[in-house]
Amino acid sequence: MNYSILNFLTFVGALGMFLYGMKTMSEGLQKVAGNRLRNILSAMTTNRFTGVLTGLIITAIIQSSSATTVMVVSFVNAGLLSLAQAIGVIMGANVGTTVTAWIISLFGFTVDISAFSLPMIAVGLPMLFSKKSNWKSLGEFIMGFALLFMGLHYLKISVPDLQSHPEVLSFIQDYTSMGYGSVLLFLLLGSILTVIVQSSSATVAITLIMCTQGWIPFEMAAAMVLGENIGTTITANLAAFSANASAKRAAIAHLMFNVFGVCWCVLFFYPFSHLISWIITQFGPGDPHELSRFLNALDPQTIELITSNQPLTDTHLISLQKQLLSLQVSVSYGLSLFHLMFNFCNICIMIWFVKLYVRICSAIIPAPGETESDFQLKHISTGILSTSELSLMQARKEIAVYGDRIARMFGMVKNLLYEENEENFLEQFNRIKKYEEISDRMDIEIANYLTKVLEGRLSAEGKDNVRIMLRADSEIESIADACYNMARTVKRRNDAKSSFTGEQLRHIEHMFRLIEDALAHMNLILHKQHTSQNDIAYSYNKENEINMYRDMLKSKSIESIDGKEYKYSDTVYYMDLVSECEKLGDYVLNVVQAVVEKTFNTY
Repeated sequence: MNYSILNFLTFVGALGMFLYGMKTMSEGLQKVAGNRLRNILSAMTTNRFTGVLTGLIITAIIQSSSATTVMVVSFVNAGLLSLAQAIGVIMGANVGTTVTAWIISLFGFTVDISAFSLPMIAVGLPMLFSKKSNWKSLGEFIMGFALLFMGLHYLKISVPDLQSHPEVLSFIQDYTSMGYGSVLLFLLLGSILTVIVQSSSATVAITLIMCTQGWIPFEMAAAMVLGENIGTTITANLAAFSANASAKRAAIAHLMFNVFGVCWCVLFFYPFSHLISWIITQFGPGDPHELSRFLNALDPQTIELITSNQPLTDTHLISLQKQLLSLQVSVSYGLSLFHLMFNFCNICIMIWFVKLYVRICSAIIPAPGETESDFQLKHISTGILSTSELSLMQARKEIAVYGDRIARMFGMVKNLLYEENEENFLEQFNRIKKYEEISDRMDIEIANYLTKVLEGRLSAEGKDNVRIMLRADSEIESIADACYNMARTVKRRNDAKSSFTGEQLRHIEHMFRLIEDALAHMNLILHKQHTSQNDIAYSYNKENEINMYRDMLKSKSIESIDGKEYKYSDTVYYMDLVSECEKLGDYVLNVVQAVVEKTFNTY
C-alpha cells in the first residue's frame, strides 16, 4: 500500500480544516448571539434541570462542548454561577455536543454536502466585507460550516486504503476480539485521541470514518466514543489550572461526571450497545454490525472499486456501492445514537447526585484561606480564556473588583492621616504600599487578558468595549497611584515632625468626603449592568465641587501664609494632599466617562 508523507500531511490538513471550520462557525454564531447566550445562561440556571437545558441549548448552538465547559468554568471563576448550577450546565453540554455527530451522520454520509461548500463560501465571502457586524459574523458562520464539511470530505478520502490491504488492518483486528479488554483498549484510544486533537467533535468524526470505512467494528467504535467523553474534560481542567478554587471544582466535577458515566456504561456495555443496534435496525436504516460482515465477504479488488471515486458501469458493482453507502449510514446513525443515549442516560442517573458532587469536589479542592491583601484576580485568570466575545463580562466584573479594592485603599489613607502610634503608622503605610503594588499587577494582568481577548475574533462592538475597558483599567491604576502619593505625603509630614491645624484637618476631611462620594458613585456604575447618561451627571457635579473646593483652599492658603496663620512647611504638605485629591477626582471622572459616555453597557 502506497501511503506517503504527502498523504499523511493531507490527512492532517483535512483534520485542520475540519477543526478550523468548526472554530470559525462557532465564533461566528457567538458574535451574533453572544449577548443572548449570556442572558440564557444567567436566566436559565435557577435549578439543575434548567441548567441542563441551558448547557444543551448553548452547546447545540456553538457546536463545542469544550467552549461551553471552559465558559462555565470561567463563569464559576467569576462568581456568576454556583458549582451546583455549573454541574447542571456541564451535564447539558455533554448532550448538546452529540448534535455534531448527528449533523455529520445526517449530511456527511447521506448528502455530499462538500459539493455545496464552494458555493457556500461564495455566499459567505461578500458578507465578510459588510460594514454591519451581524452580517460579517453570519458570513463567518457560513464559511465555517462550508470548511467543516470540506474538511470532513478530505478526511474521508485521505485515510489509508485499508480495505484493499487487509494485511495492514490485521494488527488492529488482533485487539478487537478480547471482550472487555478490547473495550477498555479502544476506550483509552478514544481518550488519548481527544486529548491530542482537543475536540471531541473532531474525534467523533474520525471515529465515524474509521468505523464506516470498516477499520473497526461497531462495538469498538462505541468504546472510542466513550473514551472521547473522558478526553474532552481535559480542556476545562487545563483552563481551570490557574483559576480559583470554585473553577477548579467545576472542572473536577466535569471529569467526575464523565468518568462515573463511562464506568456504569462499561459495566453494561454489550447489553447497551445491542439495544442501540436493535433500535437502529428496527427504526433506522439497518443493522450497524452488517457493515463489517459485508466488507469481510468481499475481495480487496471489489472493495477498492466500490470505494473509489471512479464512475462504475457494472450493475453488480453499482449495487454493491449503494449497499455500502446504506450500511455506512447505519453505522453513523448507530454511533450517533449511542453517543446521545449514553449522555442522556448519564444525566438521568447523575442529576440526582448534584449535591453529592458539590460536596466531593469541595472536599477534593478546599477553599484556600485568603487575607484582604492577598493578590488574586477573582473573575479572570491568565490560564482561563473562554471564547472572545464571552470573556468580556468576566473582564468587566474584574474591573469592578479593582475599583472596590482602590476604594478600600483610599480608606486606609484616611486612617493613616490620624494614626499617631509610630509602629501602627508604619504598618498601615506598608499595607498601602502593598496595595499599590497589587494595583500595578492587577492593571498589568487585566490589560494582558484584554489584549489576548482583542487578538481573538471579536465583533466591532466587542473591540470598542475592550478599548474602553483598557482605558478604565489604566485610570483606576492612576487612582491607586494618587492614593499612594497621599500616603507618602503624610509620611513625609510625620518624618518632618510637622502637623496640621484643626482648620486644615477639617478642610482635608471635607475633601476626603467629596472623594469618597465620587469613588462610591464610580464603583456603583462599575457594578451596574446598564448605565445611562444620567449616571455621569453626578460625577461631573462632584468633580466641579472638588475643583472649586481645591481652588478655594488654594486661595485661602496663600492668604493664611501671608497672615502668618500657618507655617509654610505645614502648608506644603497640606496643599500637596489637596492637589493629589483633585487629581484623584479627575481620574475617577475619567473612569466614569469611559464607562458611561462610550456605552460600556453590553457586557
